[in-house]
Amino acid sequence: MLCVLFCTASSWADVVVVVSARSSVTRLSADNVTKIFLGKKNTYPGGGNAIPVDQLEGSVTREEFYLKVVSKSASQLAAYWAKVIFTGDGYPPRLVEGNIAVKRFVAANPDAIGYIDKSNVDSSVRVVLEP
Repeated sequence: MLCVLFCTASSWADVVVVVSARSSVTRLSADNVTKIFLGKKNTYPGGGNAIPVDQLEGSVTREEFYLKVVSKSASQLAAYWAKVIFTGDGYPPRLVEGNIAVKRFVAANPDAIGYIDKSNVDSSVRVVLEP
């Protein structure tokens, strides 16, 4: 039983939310990030477009991000987006495959926001939330 708990805990990524190093955004609350990733806001506090970038379903980093920051499991998230899309109230964030691709996309676009494993952070991105 302890091995199962230890193995599960050790499989988590150390997720952080990042923006481009060129962005004027320096810190965000979990509530701000949640609203951006659930399509409830498309701007940063204080102004500026916010373009969320999501990782592919099944990614450990994605699962950790949505559980820790948004408080939704994969099935809850799928149900949420199914309803939002069906009612015509929005669309999920753009999908990008993996930590490196998210970092590159965010680094190249000052309006973008994404989440990556902390081990992938470098000077091209700025951490705005560590859940």
